[in-house]
This record gives sequence, C-alpha cells and structure tokens, in this order.
Amino acid sequence: MLRTLTLVAALTIAATPALVAGAVLVAPATTSAPSGNTAATSATTTTTAAASVATTGNGAPSGAHYNLNLIGVPKDKTADMTNNDGHRIFVQLTGGEDATSLKGKLFSEITRVNKIFLQPAPAGESFQVLDANATDANGALFQLPIDVSTKWTVWARALGKPGGKSLTTTCATVTVLDATGLPVQEVICSVATLTMQRTKNAKFMNVSSSLLFVTIAVDPAVDTALAGCLGIATTSTVSVPLFNGCLQNYFWNYQNLGLKLLQLRFYPAAG
Repeated sequence: MLRTLTLVAALTIAATPALVAGAVLVAPATTSAPSGNTAATSATTTTTAAASVATTGNGAPSGAHYNLNLIGVPKDKTADMTNNDGHRIFVQLTGGEDATSLKGKLFSEITRVNKIFLQPAPAGESFQVLDANATDANGALFQLPIDVSTKWTVWARALGKPGGKSLTTTCATVTVLDATGLPVQEVICSVATLTMQRTKNAKFMNVSSSLLFVTIAVDPAVDTALAGCLGIATTSTVSVPLFNGCLQNYFWNYQNLGLKLLQLRFYPAAG
C-alpha cells in the first residue's frame, strides 16, 4: 500500500545546502548488504577522498585525527555519563538488535540500548561524546561535524579477544502519516552493514561509506516526497550523507556479538 511522506524542514541543515543535495550511489567494499534488494541503481557516483596517501603500520592514515573507542562491557553501566567526553562509548558486550528488524518501526517505540545517536556539532565545535553510555535506556549520544560525510573519513579496526564480532548499521527516520493522518517518525536503516571481527594483527580499514552514509532503496511511486527531496526520478539505491535534511534522527545501530573493542579514527579528507 502506498504511503504518504511528509517532509520536516531541516533545522541546522538549512544553512548548508551542499549537504541537502541529491544522494549518491555507493558500492562499499567493506560492508555486507542483506539479500533480496532488487531495486535498480541510478544515481551519480562520487568518491570520498583518502585521508592521507601515507599510512601507518597498522593500516591507518598518518596525521592528526579524532579517536573514538566503542568498548563492549559484560554488565550495563549505571553511572550518569552525560557530558562525560572521554573519547569512548560503552556498549553491551553481547547485545543490540538486528538492524533489519528496525525497518518500519516507529522511532518513539524502539529500544535505545546499543544505539549511538548522532547529531551535528554546533558552529565552532567538532567531535564530542555527549553521552558515553549506550547500555542504558537512553542510548549514547555522539556529535560530529555537520559536513563529516564530505570532509572526513572514518577508519576502524576490531581489537580484544579473537573471535568477537560486531555489526554496525547507520539508520535514520522519515516522516510518514499514520492511520489517523498524524505525522510520525519511521525508522529506515542502511542496506549496508559494517561487520568487524577480531582477527590476529588487525588492521584499520576505511569504513566511511558504512558509517557516514545511509544506503537505502527509494521508489518514487511509494516514497514520493523522499524521492523528490533527494532528486530521484526512478527507483534507485542511493547513499544519503549524515545530517542530510531529507532524513532525521540519525543513529548507529550496534549489534555486538562479543567484540570488546572497536576503534574508530576520524581523519580530515585530503584535497
């Protein structure tokens, strides 16, 4: 059944039209997508610039960067970690949910456990952990530069006991009308999920296409307003950058299967 989308005007994005431009096609090499996606692809292809030509022995680019550690813990944290910026976020060692189960759910009804909510940094600010506890009912909160998808790259490696694995999926919401005609926020997640598994001599890899974009299939006949906002005329699988005003409530869904540490590094993109 066709559904009617109602767009909500972007707040902070309105001042950055470059980020509200049409989505782009991606084919991330380090991600896996669920089977069954038969949507045609028709969009402009772009390439995120490499952070640096030179790399270190662990595979990461050389140069200044922002560190963020996602630490798996066997017991939920109870302390208040709001405004507790320590370049780390605690997640359940074994917990979180499969991102495919979130599709179509109301944002107000999903569990916040093992979810890292993302928000654009205010003018003059940059990366900062605003709530370091993803094990409680509120989830974690992390701010990033509003242009992070175009001006930064993110690299990741898995550490800890060999065999641990995590799956991270970037999600957001669209505004739809419910059965009574009232606007509600419905969850939509990327078809690309970043899978990280602890192996011997783990190296950093570029995961920008997974963590800085939401890759979704859009059918103009069904998602009419969203397709119009993204400038899509035919059914397409497209990549929407973080904080694009066509979507709202961006977050990382973190499903942890025993991974003790996921290291993230954010580097300014070259060029």
